[in-house]
Amino acid sequence: MMPHDSDLEAALEAAHRAGGLILAAYESFVAIPDARADITTEVDRQSQETILQYLSQRFPTDALCAEEATPTLAAAVHSGSRMWVVDPIDGTRGFAQKNGEYSVMIALLIEGRPAVGVVLEPASHRLTYAVRGSGCWRRDGDAGPTACRVTTTRELNEATLTQSRSRKAGERSPLVQALQPKLIRETYSAGIKLALVARGDADYYVNSYEAFHDWDICAGQILVEEAGGVVTGLGGEPIVYGTPGAWQRRGLLGSNGLLHSAAVERCRLR
Repeated sequence: MMPHDSDLEAALEAAHRAGGLILAAYESFVAIPDARADITTEVDRQSQETILQYLSQRFPTDALCAEEATPTLAAAVHSGSRMWVVDPIDGTRGFAQKNGEYSVMIALLIEGRPAVGVVLEPASHRLTYAVRGSGCWRRDGDAGPTACRVTTTRELNEATLTQSRSRKAGERSPLVQALQPKLIRETYSAGIKLALVARGDADYYVNSYEAFHDWDICAGQILVEEAGGVVTGLGGEPIVYGTPGAWQRRGLLGSNGLLHSAAVERCRLR
């Protein structure tokens, strides 16, 4: 048995349980085309309770960190050497708009470092997961696992950037104007964007947002790193977990590693 096999199995089971619940709800309601970026649905809370209850039963002494205020989270320990970090629906706006761009994100921190990460995209039946030291893997539908590797693109002007659908069509932020990517791939969900980088479907993801939380980044970080990439703050700072409020206030840059230094420099000059 490899290290963290039982942790990965539990994370996958919890994600699939939540994914089934989410998909049933997703297929039963009318889309909300103008859904706000901060919309929270009852399905968020149900998904989180499903995940946290399962993980708490499997690992009763582990700490929990998650996005929504739910009973299991309120009763849990919130610090410790082993902490599960959960975003029950990352990209709630994509869920509400019914465009499929949302994910379930589950990660395990051990001594503050991501050890296991799972990003499940229920609408597309796509799963990306990683274990520290064992690589990053993807499964599409019923297909078997395939190893993930980041791209080998070395020049920013030849790169594909993934970013959020937060601007009008054709409009580029000052940050994106500074980076000058060849192509832009837009989607909701930080988890999906980091998974795109890990799978080699995008070269990098950059976001200057200063109100991320641990659950927005943790699962995706280990995917990218185990696929050979790098994840830092916008200025190249290491990601630090477990700060008060679980805040991440330095933006986010996840890349294939080969572009990272150049992207950090462009971000500083924007």
